[in-house]
Amino acid sequence: MKSVIQHQQGWTSEDVQDQSLWLHQLTDAEVADVRQALQAAKAAGMSCATLTKASFPLRVVPALLAQVRDQLEHRLGFYVLRGLPVEGYAKDDLRLMYWGLGLHMGVAVSQSKNGDLLGDVKDFSVEVDKAVNRGYRTRRSLSFHTDTADVVALFVLATAKAGGLSKIASSLAVHDEIARRRPDLLKILYEPFNWSWMGQEAPGEAPDYPQPVFSVHEGYFSSRFIPPHIRAAAQRPGNPPLTAQQLEATALIEEVASDPRFHFEMMFQPGDVQFLNNHVTYHSRTEFEDYPELERRRHLLRMWLSVENSRPLSPLMGAIYRDQSPGAIRGGFPSRVGGHIFETVVTTD
Repeated sequence: MKSVIQHQQGWTSEDVQDQSLWLHQLTDAEVADVRQALQAAKAAGMSCATLTKASFPLRVVPALLAQVRDQLEHRLGFYVLRGLPVEGYAKDDLRLMYWGLGLHMGVAVSQSKNGDLLGDVKDFSVEVDKAVNRGYRTRRSLSFHTDTADVVALFVLATAKAGGLSKIASSLAVHDEIARRRPDLLKILYEPFNWSWMGQEAPGEAPDYPQPVFSVHEGYFSSRFIPPHIRAAAQRPGNPPLTAQQLEATALIEEVASDPRFHFEMMFQPGDVQFLNNHVTYHSRTEFEDYPELERRRHLLRMWLSVENSRPLSPLMGAIYRDQSPGAIRGGFPSRVGGHIFETVVTTD
């Protein structure tokens, strides 16, 4: 299967030791551009619900964001902007700032059936053992996975007292290592698995859907890998369990991605924005310890984005990516509430 992947190569941890390949420190002019756009938006009385690209008038940063999109789609598949101003700003201002940047980066898609376009990644002390709970709302470690959109973007407002290390792996490199070690299991990963909607389906819809872990279309590779969604479908009463080969294949993905040779680690700083192309990277997080003071606790803002230069996808990915054409607005979990939300809502899903 490796020979049909034409447009991108995987990388190992050794390949990304040079931070200049994936990190950009914002210049004074770029920071000033963001500050001025935020001031203009606030002066016009804008909120996240009413903000438009025109009412968040960036002049310098759009060229940088175009470079980020190119990095995500054609190079390593991840990029970090460092130095977005956070000190001295209220949380509402930071949410507006980040949403404004997102409008210039792409189109946000819903992160759950609740219609949340701007998610809060922090410890809400919920249990993740129940099928409908989301691990990013806890302090626990998260295994290597993808999110359900072309691009995930994380804006760091505050870091933890300890832990919360971000890990990134090239799913292309994982794919190629599996092809080298176990071509028999590679074949299994190109075949459909049964996935659970994890409670995100519309009323009356089936709770599961078929989708492969690996696919290639027109020479473009894509991997979608969320182990809890696959396990939940197999555990549903009446559904067939995972086969021995499926269990071995998914375990091998986690084994390879967890190997230090195949991932690299970074510690966030306040003001970082991390962008990941979910089709070609996996990400994970170590457990963290928070500060006792609420205002100091680890807090990231998350957007799931469609971007104008996204790749074509296989029709086999159609359950989630209903439009597989390049540059389409796609992905996410459709809102089931008839609207979208931007504020923090403490729920268990």
